[in-house]
Amino acid sequence: MAVEVKVTTLPESVEEGTLMNWYKAEGDAVHRDDKIADIETDKVVLDVASPIDGVLSHINKKAGDPILRDDVIATIEAGDADAAPAPAVPEVSEPPPEKKPADEVRPPAAEPKQVEPARDEPSMDRISPAARKWIREHDLNPDDIAGSGKDGRVTKADVIRHMQGEEEPKVAEPALASSDRSAHHGVIEDELRVPVADSGRREERVPMTRLRARVAERLIQAQQTAAILTTFNEVDMLGIVNLRKQYKDQFEKEHGVKLGFMSFFIKAAVEALKRFPVVNASIDGQDIVYHGYFDIGVAVSTDRGLVVPILRNADQLGFAAIERAVVDFAQRAREGKLTLEELTGGTFTITNGGVFGSLLSTPILNPPQSAILGMHKMQDRPVVEDGQIVIRPMMYLALSYDHRLVDGRDAVTFLVTMKEFLEDPARLMLQA
Repeated sequence: MAVEVKVTTLPESVEEGTLMNWYKAEGDAVHRDDKIADIETDKVVLDVASPIDGVLSHINKKAGDPILRDDVIATIEAGDADAAPAPAVPEVSEPPPEKKPADEVRPPAAEPKQVEPARDEPSMDRISPAARKWIREHDLNPDDIAGSGKDGRVTKADVIRHMQGEEEPKVAEPALASSDRSAHHGVIEDELRVPVADSGRREERVPMTRLRARVAERLIQAQQTAAILTTFNEVDMLGIVNLRKQYKDQFEKEHGVKLGFMSFFIKAAVEALKRFPVVNASIDGQDIVYHGYFDIGVAVSTDRGLVVPILRNADQLGFAAIERAVVDFAQRAREGKLTLEELTGGTFTITNGGVFGSLLSTPILNPPQSAILGMHKMQDRPVVEDGQIVIRPMMYLALSYDHRLVDGRDAVTFLVTMKEFLEDPARLMLQA
């Protein structure tokens, strides 16, 4: 019995996705709940699991294809997956033996029958589904084909190049940070890249992921609909640095997580938001919505693009709970395992460009929020203290805000309030 695999996992707010990757090929055995593919939406990556045991008999959608709700992406033939037959190997016909005159025909001497040792089938893990299909159809040896994809992955283009006897490509990865590269993932990267003839000036064209396209759309929306201004200040981080040195071992031993910087900034932001509720508000049509809760977005950079998971009710969390949540968000964001609910909402956002070495920047609002805080690289600089020049670990802070709602005085005073709390971190810990 054939069972259709339909896309039923799209959230209600998401109408369309993109099939990112196949983890099984046609003819492969699958078990119930096995992950067979994943679908990217503009917010999260969703797993597609096999509904039954059986054999993946037909794939309807290839990597990179758009997917709508209830689309049939594959068909599975029900049965015992463990007993599924291996793909058939084409037989190679041999020419008939040359006939000899009767007087020359001699019965062959009895020789022990020699059995040729079976050759182990090469690993197909490094081969994309489309390339795997060509290899099987044309009875090729995967070990003879050099891959030009990520981590040596063999693509369909590599198979065609091999069959045509062309020289194997030498593809140099561009020396860009993962956060700056066009996000492409798995088979989408391998199957949809378009190489240009090797003349020393190489280019490649890959489609935007839905996440990056959505981020781009929202950034343009923010710039076109909000009156964005940015105010700057700097923080002496010596108090936090000393506090972390003094308590980091005890903190980690008691709570099982390291005491980082982000918990101090989230705590300071919450205290400042309590004093300046307009910075925690948003515009809805002709209304101002003042939020009586503090849901802090923490921007995380991934290979697919920027995501902002939300730390709900941050005012009710202690330092350890915040640090655990931030570590968990970062790990699951890079694995594509954040849920849609965790990426929805938020009243204020913090982004840390300092982890990439940024010394100063102007962050862009995350609509419909009215403000976003940018952290930067901590750097030893000379400052004047009590009339003396001293070296202190300093960090520039940037607050971008919607001037339609937040006046300059409120924005500047909000940032000064954060600075005061950060330079006296004991106040934050006593209020935790």
